[in-house]
Amino acid sequence: MYRGSSSNPSGGKSAARRLVEYGRTYVVRPKGRHQATIVWLHGWSQLLESLPLPNIKWICPTAPTRPVSMFGGFACTAWFDVTEIKEDGPDDVDGLDASAAHIANLLSSEPSDVKLGIGGFSMGAATALYSAACFAHGKYGNGSPYHPINLSVTVSLSGWLPCCRTLKTKVESSHDAGRRAASMPVLLCHGRGDGVVSYKLGERSAEILRISGFRNLMFKTFNALEHYTVPDEMDAVCKWLTARLRLEGPRT
Repeated sequence: MYRGSSSNPSGGKSAARRLVEYGRTYVVRPKGRHQATIVWLHGWSQLLESLPLPNIKWICPTAPTRPVSMFGGFACTAWFDVTEIKEDGPDDVDGLDASAAHIANLLSSEPSDVKLGIGGFSMGAATALYSAACFAHGKYGNGSPYHPINLSVTVSLSGWLPCCRTLKTKVESSHDAGRRAASMPVLLCHGRGDGVVSYKLGERSAEILRISGFRNLMFKTFNALEHYTVPDEMDAVCKWLTARLRLEGPRT
């Protein structure tokens, strides 16, 4: 179990108030030479193990249990609180920062010659995109410095971009932030039939990322896909990761 004191970037009394506990973390170890480690936010350890990506180590943490406003305050596993899933909805910066810090902490002990990435589905995808934004800016939402890790890829499936209204200003705040954003490969996949996170919001999130300086971005549409994944989508993810991370691939 991981405790929030090591995963909350705010420090001091604020951190004590917002102590969160994370559940079990599952690890899928690489079957070949270890070239990359990706934190995946949505479980799926069995699915990830079956992918033809033998050079990737997958880390699958469990989100903390917290009340979620969108569900009437019912407590469930969630990376942050959500009131409404829409572009101008309120953002739980404290919850997002704590989860982004927890993810960065999981990656911080990986070997220096291994490429690092974050990906996820739905709320996990939103957390992954938020983490990418923090990495580019060099700071968490509360202004604390981001962990000294170097992200190589970010993957979002059926997700959205939290705190999107301030991203462009943050990336433009320094030359280093702009450079990190421009060099970060980002893949967003979304289904037109998604009734939970609308396709329009996914598309708009990709547009905001591009406008904010994330130039190495791909937005892939799946016409009949609802709020789940399908083999075609996972095939696209595998091909994209293999190319962007320059993986050796499965041996035949």
